[in-house]
Amino acid sequence: MTTITPVGTEQTNQTNTPKAVAGADYQTFLKLLVAQMKNQDPTKPMDATQQVTQLAQFSSVEQAVQMNAKLEQLLASSSLSQADGIIGRTVTSLDGKVSGVVESVRIYSDGMVAKLKGGAELIITAGIVIS
Repeated sequence: MTTITPVGTEQTNQTNTPKAVAGADYQTFLKLLVAQMKNQDPTKPMDATQQVTQLAQFSSVEQAVQMNAKLEQLLASSSLSQADGIIGRTVTSLDGKVSGVVESVRIYSDGMVAKLKGGAELIITAGIVIS
């Protein structure tokens, strides 16, 4: 049986997802903004332009976090497709010392490792030969 095992990509806690973190930060920002407004000097109120600027900056950061999450999903999908494409094929290391048919692939955040029939493992990097 061939398997593709993503390693190091599991989310064990829902609050660790980028969207949840951005939402928590947004709520924190709103709480701070309300506290700031409650405690401001009534004779010197906070400039509305400054509040809008802070909100716009925070919104930009939140959008960047969400875009990074989407890019990570796209890269993970691409890695899965690449891994699926080499299972059952023969790979050979750059120096030719390690060669064999790929039985399974483990995907890490920084690359892939192919497990070959016979137990050998080969890091999938530039220069390997796939046939």
